[in-house]
Amino acid sequence: MPLSGSGKSAVPLIGTSFVGVVAESYSRNLRFSATYNFRDVGGYPGLDGRTVRWRRLFRADSLHRLGDDDAAAFTALGIRTVIDLRRPFEVERFGRVHERYGADYRNLVLEHIDWEEVEHPEGTVHERWLADRYLNFAEDGRAGILDSLRLIADPAAAPVVVHCMAGKDRTGTICALTLALLGVSDHDIATDYALTTAAMAPLTEYLLTTSPETIAGNEHMFDSPPAAMRLFLDDLRALHGSVEDYVREIGLTGAEIAAMRRHLLEG
Repeated sequence: MPLSGSGKSAVPLIGTSFVGVVAESYSRNLRFSATYNFRDVGGYPGLDGRTVRWRRLFRADSLHRLGDDDAAAFTALGIRTVIDLRRPFEVERFGRVHERYGADYRNLVLEHIDWEEVEHPEGTVHERWLADRYLNFAEDGRAGILDSLRLIADPAAAPVVVHCMAGKDRTGTICALTLALLGVSDHDIATDYALTTAAMAPLTEYLLTTSPETIAGNEHMFDSPPAAMRLFLDDLRALHGSVEDYVREIGLTGAEIAAMRRHLLEG
């Protein structure tokens, strides 16, 4: 299946603080037959007036659903590295990206409390509930976060796609930390995160057909209010000083941060 709007064209950037039309841009959303939340995180304004490069870092929902009709379009992206943040039982149950693509597949588990064990009573401030889950990722999932950021920082690993089941929470946390290190504003990070909400409609429809037990009682897990991401970033800074202080604390080096900025920022 061909990509939607793939290739270079003069189009407005979606979800950024740019105004007007930017030449030589790319489509942010890439459409496949049964992978619903696949998109490029390039194009956002970053450090020193530089821009996040297109076609270097992608985020997605689970890639096991890529079918034969998607093979040519996915291959055309030239993806070298797939970061799968799911737990082993998820990979075993649903599968992984097909080996035929020749990507370096890394199952870098992002450890966390099982969400189904965390109450979400009526009247819960949902954005606060989600932000607390992301903060749990940042604390319990340090090993997976560090390994993911190290790969994203390595120019030899690019292009990279990072994914989980829905491409929303675990993936959203990794992408938020990466974009913050690149100097992208909290507004644009939260806006990028919120783009997932539109993708959830076809994904939840698919899941209701194929594995309805993943939806029943968990409806509150499938939206992406931008305030949740802003709260998480505020919380992380309150606890650790800055996003850069946090990633250094978990083991990312200054050289790795510099490498990330060199190859993921234009200019």
